[in-house]
Amino acid sequence: MWGLVPLFWPLLEPAGAVEILAHRMVWSLAAVGLVLLVLRRWSWIRPLLRQPRRLGMIALAATVISVNWGLYIWGVNSGHVVETALGYFINPLVSIAFGVLLLRERLRPAQWAAVGVGVAAVAVLTVGYGKPPWIALTLAFSFATYGLAKKRVGLDGLESLAAETAVQFLPALGFLIWLGAHGGSTFASQGIGHAALLASCGFVTALPLICFGASAVRLPLSTIGMLQYVAPTFQFILGLAVFHESMPPERWAGFALVWLALALLTWDALRTARRARRALADAAARAGTLSATVEADVVPDAAVSDLRPGPISGG
Repeated sequence: MWGLVPLFWPLLEPAGAVEILAHRMVWSLAAVGLVLLVLRRWSWIRPLLRQPRRLGMIALAATVISVNWGLYIWGVNSGHVVETALGYFINPLVSIAFGVLLLRERLRPAQWAAVGVGVAAVAVLTVGYGKPPWIALTLAFSFATYGLAKKRVGLDGLESLAAETAVQFLPALGFLIWLGAHGGSTFASQGIGHAALLASCGFVTALPLICFGASAVRLPLSTIGMLQYVAPTFQFILGLAVFHESMPPERWAGFALVWLALALLTWDALRTARRARRALADAAARAGTLSATVEADVVPDAAVSDLRPGPISGG
């Protein structure tokens, strides 16, 4: 669904990117509120309102995801689908850099190599575009900041989205009212079909996130990580095959370096997960052997003799 979203935003024209963004914010809260009402998941709201620091993180998350959403919509509708895909390819590398710089995380050699290749890719793409790929870099850094803020908030996906869209709701609604008062709104002037498409922004936003939240608790983290590459791959293919965007050789070279960096990350993640599973299995086996040894030491001799099989009796 995330990979096919670039096909949806052009359907909302002649609405501009900012109007689409405002509708996305307003109708996302309606969609998420409906899901919460069905699931009766309201108990998290009151404790959250008593924690100003978490509320501040939610406000930060709402701000950076607003930048991300708005730029993504503008990029797709302005003929930059391939560069928006590049932003989400680069995002894992930016997240790793944030982990090192802000969370003091230690990288393994393969991760350092991936980051280095990613930096080289950005340099090549800067030469290819004639300027830094600012759309891709802004999308990557804003989404990485969003992930960092969500990590600090510590809410589940559905609840977090509800809190973020609640922060966005009033400014977005105020903008839409102002736009309508000045004759700039397309919601009521382009027919009921256009209005229905704008209203469906909420479900286009919420449904993939709900599915993602449901899969995150059912699949290994390494699998989730690899699936994250499916959406920008779809976007990249759509940019070439449907929107017919140009890809000169230097851009192909930059994308190839990005894909090499992601391949290094994926290989390292799979190898680390395999080692962790093997270590866990070895620890479980050692624990089982130790338990059996201890049990044999503490069982009295009489009890042991009672457990020995006796002579087999005739039928």
